[in-house]
Amino acid sequence: MVSKKTKRADLERKRGLFMEIGFILALGLVLLAFEWSSTPKQVEGFQNENESDVVQENIPVTRQEKQKQPPPPPPPQSTDVLNIVENDVNIDDELNLEETGADQNTEVSIDAFAQEEEEEEEVQNTFMIVEDMPQFRGGGIDKFRNYVQKTAKYPTMAQENGIEGTVYIKFVVDENGNISEIEIVRGVDPSLNNEAKEVIAQAPSWEPGKQRGQPVRVQFTIPVAFNLN
Repeated sequence: MVSKKTKRADLERKRGLFMEIGFILALGLVLLAFEWSSTPKQVEGFQNENESDVVQENIPVTRQEKQKQPPPPPPPQSTDVLNIVENDVNIDDELNLEETGADQNTEVSIDAFAQEEEEEEEVQNTFMIVEDMPQFRGGGIDKFRNYVQKTAKYPTMAQENGIEGTVYIKFVVDENGNISEIEIVRGVDPSLNNEAKEVIAQAPSWEPGKQRGQPVRVQFTIPVAFNLN
């Protein structure tokens, strides 16, 4: 059977054209969709009201003022007043010298001055080191220290309480060899201090020290140790 379609009515021939047109339209719609933009609407309501209600407070800028130093005080004014006296005025302020009946036979009391000199000599006559040091039973200060250490008795109260230490005592050997002016330089306990002082106070006399051949006072300081074995 012979086909009666004309070439214009034959759609198979235009199939490729229609396909190209379809691709072009699809591509145009895709590009249009990407380029499409919408402006956001302004949101009215709570947010806008909050922004409008916020009040910005202007904080003033403060600057610390520099304290002005007070001006220096004025110099003191002299209060001396000069009285100008004329030559014709008689001045009664004259120096009157009383006459005394002192002569070569007049005696002057110097007891106070002599007493002060004696006190100064007594203070100055206590030496630490002299030419001939005092001697205790033929020995020096080391022998006396050993005597005190052996003679001292440990107090019972201090032993029971476990008290021990070294007592430093200062004393003076006078011109006659007697011990005087016993003082505690550094103590430990009252019982130990008293025991050391009593032993030194009851010690035998010394041979006094001499300076330029004259007996003098000499001061010593010794330690007295109390140790529990």
